[in-house]
Amino acid sequence: MDVEVAGRSTALHLTGERTVPGVPSENYWFRRHEAAYLALLPLCAGATVLEAGCGEGYGAALIAERAARVVALDYDEPTVTHVARRYPQLGTVRGNLAYLPLGASTVDVVANFQVIEHLWDQAGFLAECRRVLRPGGRLLMTTPNRLTFTPDSDTPLNPYHTRELAPSELDALLRDAGFEVESLRGLHHGPAVRALDERYGGSIIDAQLDVVMGQLPGQAEWPEELLADIAAIEATGFEISAERLDESLDLIAVAVRP
Repeated sequence: MDVEVAGRSTALHLTGERTVPGVPSENYWFRRHEAAYLALLPLCAGATVLEAGCGEGYGAALIAERAARVVALDYDEPTVTHVARRYPQLGTVRGNLAYLPLGASTVDVVANFQVIEHLWDQAGFLAECRRVLRPGGRLLMTTPNRLTFTPDSDTPLNPYHTRELAPSELDALLRDAGFEVESLRGLHHGPAVRALDERYGGSIIDAQLDVVMGQLPGQAEWPEELLADIAAIEATGFEISAERLDESLDLIAVAVRP
């Protein structure tokens, strides 16, 4: 790990919930999230975009390559400081997702990637998204699929999650908030990552979890071959499709404010 990445990881206190680019052991999760950003980038072209819950900022920076303007919002003060320093092309704001610090009908797109599962008041957040969007504006959302992430319980096993959503639950939540659901798709392993599943006994995810469970973030001892395979994964290793939605790893929704 180079000095810049090491400093970034330390500053942002890796917990496994905030994906940071450039860390070999995080690369599977980073590329999985990046694949969703890349799929939705065309909807941000020329737009004023709010990323609500920007994390490290790499996604907002990707969006900024296509959008007219990007506001990167996060509640965590060290995160906001990091994003403002590393990605000066963004407008960086510290704020609570329960009360978005923007006026009504001021943005074309709200991006919310891998965040809603952390929120206590999901309906209230969606009401805020609808408020700040202009008529015809889009909400772009990704979240883990409850049916594959915590398949045997309605209570999340992940202590950082408050409520995970199945495809039908996400669809209903968006419609109840007054959105029209334009598309609901799922992210799956593509051929390259499926080959790793086969190589590691059926699941590259489980192979990683076997290493890190019970270890402090960033301190696990990684087998050299496994780490090399993870570091080589690209965003193209994932597929996004409306087929086999219940079997997908992540849900990817596009909803429109009427």
